[in-house]
Amino acid sequence: MNGSRRNFIKNTGLVSLGFIGLHNFAANAAMNVLATSGTSPGFGPLNQQPGDTLSLPKGFTSRIISRKGDLMKDGLLVPGMYDGMGSFSTANGKTILIRNHENSPGADLLGPFGKNNELIHKISKNKIYDFGKGEDTCVGGTTTVVYNEKTQKVESQYLSLIGTVRNCAGGITPWKSWITCEESSLKVSDGLERDHGFNFEVPATEKIGVTDPLPIKAMGRFTHEAVAVQPKTGIVYQTEDEGDSLFYRYLPNAYGKLHNGGKLQCLAIKEWKSADTRNYPNLTTDRFPEKRSFEVEWIDLADVEAPDSDLRLRGFKLGAARFSRGEGIWYGKDELFFACTDGGNNRKGQIFKYIPSKFEGQAGEKSAPGKLELFIEPNNTEVFQNCDNLTVAPWGDVIICEDKKNARVIGITPQGKTYVIAKNIGYPNSEFAGPVFSPSGNTLFINIQTPGLTLAITGPWKSINS
Repeated sequence: MNGSRRNFIKNTGLVSLGFIGLHNFAANAAMNVLATSGTSPGFGPLNQQPGDTLSLPKGFTSRIISRKGDLMKDGLLVPGMYDGMGSFSTANGKTILIRNHENSPGADLLGPFGKNNELIHKISKNKIYDFGKGEDTCVGGTTTVVYNEKTQKVESQYLSLIGTVRNCAGGITPWKSWITCEESSLKVSDGLERDHGFNFEVPATEKIGVTDPLPIKAMGRFTHEAVAVQPKTGIVYQTEDEGDSLFYRYLPNAYGKLHNGGKLQCLAIKEWKSADTRNYPNLTTDRFPEKRSFEVEWIDLADVEAPDSDLRLRGFKLGAARFSRGEGIWYGKDELFFACTDGGNNRKGQIFKYIPSKFEGQAGEKSAPGKLELFIEPNNTEVFQNCDNLTVAPWGDVIICEDKKNARVIGITPQGKTYVIAKNIGYPNSEFAGPVFSPSGNTLFINIQTPGLTLAITGPWKSINS
């Protein structure tokens, strides 16, 4: 080990993975104290009644507002495999939800067209991104839901994007659209008509109709998961669902015009080239520590349509940091949080925080770079495990979904303390997905992926600030 490397490790508090057992013992002990103390944050213990879908704190209720197979206003059926979701306000105070459907090619029973795609004639073929040669029609995409918080009822549902593959998560934009992401690297050589692994933009509108399926190719072709947009600059941050993934940003040529081209970059730690943040127990690299900020730099990527699906490999060779299955991401007040589902010593999940430079995406950021922090890695399944989609609550806490059996919705305070908001008791073998608050902050919407349910949770959310 050279001198500069040794000094960097000493100054930043990095420790060898050989000391990880002692570190985890201390961390788990601290978390157990928190879990049993009377000072835990949150809304109190969970309660449940016979027939409930969710176990919730006292004063909270949930209702199922949409189910797979429901007939929509456009004559099609609500598709299955619910995943990420975004919310938007309308001029008349209603809420628009845009919901992803993580369907694979040929999954007609999960698609919007019914058995054997018997309803496919109801839309124009040119609105289907990939017809799959009529044999493996791609039935991933999005649906739009118009919800009235006052009546607590859905007023309209319709298909808003179709023909994509495994639309996992995505992100809202300040210009009122939803960026939906394909978690796929399938291409024409796999028997399809189009290459996949792109992002698509869906407008937030009450007007019924399928949007033109135009891939935003400049944002890169890889196994996308989710995005978050910095409101001031329009810069889009992207996660990648691979065990050796990168963290990306897209600098659009024009604010809010993602189709007009831009520059794709990947994050690197300034003084730690090709850093491995995953903290797997079998790695021989240095451990990436919690609660320490590291200055970053951004590496330009070429050939971003990546026919060989190798962006993450090329980026790592150039010095980019490596993450373990980047998933949900959300922009908070002045920072963003993103989840790595199976990172950590126990491979049960990590959450990172990125604080952009005040000159983000500009030449001046070299003198005042953005900073990356491992926000939490509990290595304790009672705290959380396998975090997937996430959002930021109106009061500033990070709200995460677990991707496991008996999944929970968990809140995390800015100090890293955790509390449980809900538990899936009605369909314990399925994951939660797509947590998002209504623009008013009065309703938390969430999906149960299988059998395909969207729920609205209401209650004294604002009491957490009192």
